[in-house]
Amino acid sequence: MSNRRVPVEHRVWAELPAAAGVLLAVFFCVWSPPLLAQAADAIPVVPPEQLGMRSSTLNVIDDIVNEGLAQEKMPGCVVLIGRRDGIVYHRAFGLRQTAPVQAPMLPDTVFDLASLTKPVAAATSIMSLIERGLLDAEMTAGAVIPEFAGNGKEIITIRHLLTHQSGLIPDNSISDYQNGPEDAFSRICQLKPTSPPGTKFIYSDVGFIVLGKIVERVSGMDVHQYSQKYIFQPLAMTETGYQPGDELKLRCAVTEQRDGRWMQGEVHDPRAFLLGGIAGHAGLFSTATDLARYATMMLNSGSLKDVQILRKETVDLMTGPVSVSSGIRGLGWDIRTGYSSNRGDLFSRRAFGHGGFTGTSIWIDPERDLYVIFLSNRVHPNGKGLVNPLAGRIGTIAAAAIKVAAE
Repeated sequence: MSNRRVPVEHRVWAELPAAAGVLLAVFFCVWSPPLLAQAADAIPVVPPEQLGMRSSTLNVIDDIVNEGLAQEKMPGCVVLIGRRDGIVYHRAFGLRQTAPVQAPMLPDTVFDLASLTKPVAAATSIMSLIERGLLDAEMTAGAVIPEFAGNGKEIITIRHLLTHQSGLIPDNSISDYQNGPEDAFSRICQLKPTSPPGTKFIYSDVGFIVLGKIVERVSGMDVHQYSQKYIFQPLAMTETGYQPGDELKLRCAVTEQRDGRWMQGEVHDPRAFLLGGIAGHAGLFSTATDLARYATMMLNSGSLKDVQILRKETVDLMTGPVSVSSGIRGLGWDIRTGYSSNRGDLFSRRAFGHGGFTGTSIWIDPERDLYVIFLSNRVHPNGKGLVNPLAGRIGTIAAAAIKVAAE
């Protein structure tokens, strides 16, 4: 895989002086039309030193990513690091497709986010509904969906679902999804908890499928429609959503094969696929720069420039620590559990993040004023890649690049 070292033209150099950075930004706008439309309102690319970070430390990321490529941990990736006032590092490495033909990874590649769908789309939608007074975290799921409440699930609350303490199994049988979304949810309603709700952390896709259905019952919109109206469109995240259109599909990183065809712009998760591509646990697609807009909003206590998505107290509720049986979670977020191998070692206690099965992760640290986005297609071509430790090392380097006050 020696040909996967990042090409020069696919990088946004963190070490460039400001004037050169402006010229490079102009180049990318001309070269990539989707960026042109967002240029006026784009998150600025800023020299790291201007935002209190060291270029020399950030540049170490190149070496460890290229090492990961050489070890075939993934075919390619995009890494983006930023603070409240701008992006300090945005580089693409390797390939977005290796078979049947090769295609380079680009900074604006669109990724299947897999379980990043949970916090970014489903949980943020739930928090928006809580803020609007249409839900409460302590409300039972059965109060919204009466048919869900049977078989020992009567006391499962929205908080239980958001923190994976509902007692629901991680995944029910794929055969339960073969007859369409309505029948699939009916089968979920027949499930029994495997442990008393509120007593045990069990990471559950089923629980977030239920949260997606709660969004639909309360708002009259599915999680795709709701997140577009109340989150992504207000944030000008124009390349984020479920079921990407034909133009975005062409820029998607390829994952694996399904029924003899390569999945490009088609959700990788088999249950989300059988649910029509729209679900609370998986199905969202996005780019690194769009996710930078979301991360900046979260660092700014729910606002991006003059757009407010959530109030500060809602963000605090969503990201505050919740003790679970095997660590600490937030409402929709990981903080420190067995799923935190993609967490930087130097992040503060306030950091929150999440990973996705396809090889994606995002961590946001309000105390460090830092976010780290790692997007890969580690499942391409054969599902054997491994990137969580690499993403964690990148987070550690990013935090180490922050200058202390005495410097």
